[in-house]
This record gives sequence, C-alpha cells and structure tokens, in this order.
Amino acid sequence: MRRPVKIILDVFADFLRDSSGTTAIEYTLIASIISIGIMIGAGMLGTSVGELYTGLAQDLAEASNK
Repeated sequence: MRRPVKIILDVFADFLRDSSGTTAIEYTLIASIISIGIMIGAGMLGTSVGELYTGLAQDLAEASNK
C-alpha cells in the first residue's frame, strides 16, 4: 500500500507535467483581467454619477431656499 504523502506528491508531479490545461488557464487569466477592468470602470462610473446627483440635489436645494 502506498503512503498518502507519496500519492499526493505523485498527483502533484503529474499535474505539473500535464500541459493540456494551459490554454484554459490563459483564457481564465484574460477573462479575470477583463472582469477586473469592468469592475474598476463601473466603480469609477458609479462614483462619478453619485457626485453628479449630489451636486444636482444641492443646487436644487439652494434654488428652492431662495
């Protein structure tokens, strides 16, 4: 019977030698970079729109107080 540590090391070594998933990993990295860019862009857009509405609300409040 093989020892569990030997089995784990053999599976890990086979994983390192196997190159069939390389393309999938590359596509995953590209998709993650794109999604991070979308999240950053959406966050910046949300902040900008929030500031726009805050300024508009202040202007309307000043106009109604006059």
